[in-house]
Amino acid sequence: MAVLVTGGAGYIGSHAVAALLEKGEEVVVVDNLYQGHREAVLGGKLYVGDIRDEAFLDGVFKENEIDGVIHFAANSLVGESMQNPGKYYHNNVYGTLCLLEAMKNADVKRIVFSSTAAAYGEPERVPIDEYDRTLPTNAYGETKLAMEKMIRWFDTAHGVKSVSLRYFNAAGAHDSGKIGEDHNPESHLIPLILQVALGQREAISVFGDDYPTEDGTCIRDYIHVGDLADAHVLALDRLRRGGESGVFNLGVGTGFSVKQVVETVRQVTGHPIPVQIQARRAGDPAVLIASSARARTELGWQPKREKLEQIVSSAWEWHRLHPNGYGKE
Repeated sequence: MAVLVTGGAGYIGSHAVAALLEKGEEVVVVDNLYQGHREAVLGGKLYVGDIRDEAFLDGVFKENEIDGVIHFAANSLVGESMQNPGKYYHNNVYGTLCLLEAMKNADVKRIVFSSTAAAYGEPERVPIDEYDRTLPTNAYGETKLAMEKMIRWFDTAHGVKSVSLRYFNAAGAHDSGKIGEDHNPESHLIPLILQVALGQREAISVFGDDYPTEDGTCIRDYIHVGDLADAHVLALDRLRRGGESGVFNLGVGTGFSVKQVVETVRQVTGHPIPVQIQARRAGDPAVLIASSARARTELGWQPKREKLEQIVSSAWEWHRLHPNGYGKE
């Protein structure tokens, strides 16, 4: 029996594929390579195609004995989602509907969904608990929340059991140095700062220094991508054991401001990292920090790389070895 990983050639998806392969799992990857990379898939069977192509997706299920799905395929740029919400509803929400229908047709009853802390919006309290209000402040978070709800209705109607993982800021790279973060355009803070250290940009832009935080910049909970991958494998194990559907936060429970991240990159790389202050971006909450107590207790998840220095160091190693991304050295 195989695990289907949608978006498995992307940043987090490829790390989940690697974690599954390390466990000896048979892996099937579906990715349209819009943001993913062939080189990031370290094994298994790769199908290049779009989950919105119903005939293609049905064919993947017919050709493989799939007993569970880990679903990463989605657009995920907050700023772009505010400018082009239709693109996000079509790819994220409609794409997930196509996937769920294909699962129903193939009688596949388990899905682990890559959700997001953006489902909460501006939090009422910190750290954020799974039972807190969900009121997204951007279209990306709204589509992810809609995807969660749709998956739950497929549980009610068709018995599709699910785990939705709402995680915070993924960062870092695989311990082997073989896979890491390569987006075009890049939007995540740590790789953007590392581009400054590599001489690929002159300075890092900080969007807003007037937030109600200690140094005026946004605070986020950074989590190593390898720890995220481990959580997805544990979530699938839960469903295989007959566990009930659920939603779990993933984060280390510690927040770091943008300025603190910049300073950590300076220490790790030895580069001065010039900063340019820009206006706030629409849809950015001031503070996002997770309570991941339920994931630790119920999934048995324990992050191994909780220090920001560890996360930045692994990312720096990847970017030094791959300064221009996959296949472009």
